[in-house]
Amino acid sequence: MSLTVIEKIWNEHQIADLGDGTCLIYIDRVFLHERTGSVALKGLEAAGRKVRNPEQAFCTMDHIVDTFPGRSDDTTLPGGTAFIQTTRAAAQAAGINLFDLGDQRQGIVHVISPEQGIALPGATVVCPDSHTGTLGGLGALAWGIGSTEAEHALATKTLVVKKPKTMRVNFEGELPTGITAKDMILKLIGEHTASGGVGYAIEFAGAAVRALPIEARLTLCNMTVEFGAWTGLIAPDEQTFAYVQGRPYAPNAAQWDQAVAHWRTLQSDPDARFDKEISIDCASIVPQVTWGTSPMHETGIDGLVPDPAQIADSAVRSSVERALEYMDLQPGTPLEGVPIDAAFLGSCTNSRISDLRAAADILRGRKVAPGVKAICVPGSGLVKAEAEAEGLDKVFTDAGFEWRESGCSMCFFAGGESFGLEERVVSSTNRNFENRQGPRTRTHLASPTTVAASAVKGYLTDVRRIGAAGD
Repeated sequence: MSLTVIEKIWNEHQIADLGDGTCLIYIDRVFLHERTGSVALKGLEAAGRKVRNPEQAFCTMDHIVDTFPGRSDDTTLPGGTAFIQTTRAAAQAAGINLFDLGDQRQGIVHVISPEQGIALPGATVVCPDSHTGTLGGLGALAWGIGSTEAEHALATKTLVVKKPKTMRVNFEGELPTGITAKDMILKLIGEHTASGGVGYAIEFAGAAVRALPIEARLTLCNMTVEFGAWTGLIAPDEQTFAYVQGRPYAPNAAQWDQAVAHWRTLQSDPDARFDKEISIDCASIVPQVTWGTSPMHETGIDGLVPDPAQIADSAVRSSVERALEYMDLQPGTPLEGVPIDAAFLGSCTNSRISDLRAAADILRGRKVAPGVKAICVPGSGLVKAEAEAEGLDKVFTDAGFEWRESGCSMCFFAGGESFGLEERVVSSTNRNFENRQGPRTRTHLASPTTVAASAVKGYLTDVRRIGAAGD
């Protein structure tokens, strides 16, 4: 029988078909963070259960930690210190791998998992965080779970999972100059809605996907959940193997050839059948930016704010009206030129070294516009160190950006630091929901280069209009 890559990985990990559309699946690796992981670890402790294979369980501090220089366990989030300290004690007691504050390997869970070789081609990886699908960029079958499921996975190395349908999304042709993986995924969500992937596991394919470097593939898969999908992945290839080789938790030299031989089989068979297929012509993609309060509220930077009066569906019209009221935008307004108050570079979507290099290329020799608050938060301590070794931190600070420690920071607001009431932010993050970055903060999602260009101009900007550094 011909199989998709998703089905191949699923079948390798299926322990039992439970007969009701669900299967018992073996879980290779479990990753926790301090916002939800402490619940799972304390639950195990209270039940008198142990982590089955602690060497295959991992934990980091990322969601609640402050990112200010010289940080400690203290946070701006009320009660945040207790989360950090409780998680630390529980992780140490359980004997799992902990990337703590002060450890250069600490960072955002979905950044350090590929960075450390924890996520691997063909592996099943779970985390109590909705953006775990990011790891599909390496060919892992990875998905977000709840804290109770995390407890079960830690104790048994298994989970009961409903088998998803399969979808292939083909990005055909070459990406135009200035177009990024962030623009690709926003284009998909904008064209096919935030519920277009519900019930599906997605394979991203096509010439443009094969041409993407690994960190861009991670960005593409990161926002699969914003498309409503269970997960997304890209079949591993020679680029993947080169990226993984030599990382701390990857197969060692003695195991390497055997691992790669297996990973090369993780391709969809030529005549494999998907439940649904979508194709997007990359020539049609321009830099994308959101105008509303859902990732599907997006258009090209050369587009206009939509007019709800032109929308026939009353429910859709009402949601657009609400979004425009929240965002304080008028129908027909050109998106390019909308003034901003702040710019944010970071998150599990776009905080890797390639993202920082791309943004720095725009910022080099330029200054952030007066009145714009600009912040850059590297995705891990290792990303931060690499950027500093290349002098990127100086590029950012010379331009007027704050240079921070690693963490999730203002990707989301949980009662700590925020941009402020009704501030308008261009952000490289993944969600622009109401109040996501602070009370009534108005968020426009975009690529790191669009964020950098907009910070310089002081308004939403088409990065293609920005010339070489210093022009």
